[in-house]
Amino acid sequence: MNVFEFRNLLNSEDRKEKRKTFIRSLIKSVDTGANGTLDYIVKKGSGKNKIAKTRQ
Repeated sequence: MNVFEFRNLLNSEDRKEKRKTFIRSLIKSVDTGANGTLDYIVKKGSGKNKIAKTRQ
């Protein structure tokens, strides 16, 4: 491997790392349980406003 190929290899690795960090910065974190997606709440009946343990 000559110096030219080695420099190209280093530059391509740098570009790959920059691309990876850029894509990671675009990913947004998600709130768990937002909009009722984590637990189900009973709306009617004797257990009203309680979290359901299992879905029925």
